[in-house]
Amino acid sequence: MHRVHWATPAWLCVAAALALTAIGLLAIGTTRPELVPKQSALLVVGLIAAGMVTWPSHRFLQWVSWPLLALVMLLLVFLLLPGIPDAIVRPRNGARRWINMVVTDFQPSELAKVAVVLSIASWLRFRRNHRRLRGLIPPLLIALMPMGLVLLEPDLGTALLFLPTAAAMLIAAGARMRDLGIIVLLGLVAALAMTPLLRPHQRDRIMAMWAQMQGDTTYVDDIGYQGQRAMTLVGAGGLTGHGGETASRLVRWNHLPEEHNDMVFAVIVTRWGLAGALGIWGLFVVLAGSGLWVAGQCREAFPRLVAVGATTLLVSQMVVNTGMTIGVMPITGMTLPFVSAGGSSLVAVWLLVGLLLNVGLRPPSRLWRESFEFGSEDGDHG
Repeated sequence: MHRVHWATPAWLCVAAALALTAIGLLAIGTTRPELVPKQSALLVVGLIAAGMVTWPSHRFLQWVSWPLLALVMLLLVFLLLPGIPDAIVRPRNGARRWINMVVTDFQPSELAKVAVVLSIASWLRFRRNHRRLRGLIPPLLIALMPMGLVLLEPDLGTALLFLPTAAAMLIAAGARMRDLGIIVLLGLVAALAMTPLLRPHQRDRIMAMWAQMQGDTTYVDDIGYQGQRAMTLVGAGGLTGHGGETASRLVRWNHLPEEHNDMVFAVIVTRWGLAGALGIWGLFVVLAGSGLWVAGQCREAFPRLVAVGATTLLVSQMVVNTGMTIGVMPITGMTLPFVSAGGSSLVAVWLLVGLLLNVGLRPPSRLWRESFEFGSEDGDHG
């Protein structure tokens, strides 16, 4: 049994996450003060969830990863079944992503993030066949199965997170960059081939982003309205912002949709300016650096990969959210981790922080097996 190692960089992840959540409560309170008590209660739930995954052994987490992935797949299929009453699966803006849990709505795709990280890490521990191209197929399938179901909801933003996470974990496991490059090229070809399958509003959002970058106002009063309003508010924030009351009025007068959720970064920049944006990005740099530090200190396969996967997923989600807010990525309905309002999202990201703390608190055992080799061509020895 592992002894507990309290002096771990994982506490920096916890500190950065707490700071981000506090900023989120202030930002939500700028325009939706009535949501702050609920978000605070959900924070307590998230902290409890993080504490619950901090203490189980790595062997238990490996064992539970597969039942968790199976449960997530069943829930994602359930969302797409025809005939399910709207009182149970609540559609919003044409998307079926939420299950009514009476006291709150539950979004299975958020739990899918945790399940994919644990399952890929469990699959890759001590395996060497990922050093060959065909060995990349099983871990990629683990990511692609929930990704495909999430795309059908549709939820393009969340779906975009699975492949970068899987790729980072494969790199950490010692997969050859040449093989990963081939996979990336095949993925790009497949993505281009699947473009006709995108929903009309998804294609329009990509076109709106491209038009916006070129200064074209064709979509401003239609699908590009939200992005244009967000960029206007980001520009209005200046260097230091306008304070709470003025920022609240600016957001209200600009009629920014989803300002407490997907577009909360625009509220932050309006209230605290460029300094606020740099503060958010800086805290994520701390979280990313400390998360990778935790992974670097771990010599065992499973926990090292969990740390890499959790860190990559959190940072990727931040990049997508802030990128769409400042107009360099299409609007995808992605929340800003720890900051945006929303119960499933907040609990899921705190679960990932709990996993990072789990890894950091447990140094390697005295008898550990070397998991990955980077020096040889195919990873075989003997």
